[in-house]
Amino acid sequence: QIKEVNPIPYTHQPEPSIKMKFVAVLIALLAAPAVAFTPVTKARAAQIKEVAAAAAAAAVLTTAAPAFAGDVDAGALVFSANCAACHAGGNNVIQGEKTLRKDALVSYLSGGFKEASIVTQVTNGKNAMPAFGGRLGDDEIADVAAYVYDQASGDKWD
Repeated sequence: QIKEVNPIPYTHQPEPSIKMKFVAVLIALLAAPAVAFTPVTKARAAQIKEVAAAAAAAAVLTTAAPAFAGDVDAGALVFSANCAACHAGGNNVIQGEKTLRKDALVSYLSGGFKEASIVTQVTNGKNAMPAFGGRLGDDEIADVAAYVYDQASGDKWD
């Protein structure tokens, strides 16, 4: 009886690094002059369009999501562990008027009422609020920003 063996087991492939993306772009740039001076037939033009479409799709698929696109549920845990001492229920025990409710964030948040502005505030701190950039990872900050934005925009604070 013949036993089928897969010589190369599947392993998770990480997202291409910046270095790999740079190499791909460099190869494309080096190949461009050869392509530019090749006579183009209708068949070749169609082939070039297909390659360009595939390259565009690859560029879109290898581009990472913005840093501030966080996970609301994970953010609730980060908030409970790091923020609730001063901001329980969306309040502010240090400066009472600077709550985490939407109207207060619209008034006091630099950059406007959006997750990216909350990420900046949490990362760098401001006035009495300490910076959490050295204590929390970028993912944790993005998650807590998503949670605060979700709570404030949905008027969900207790």
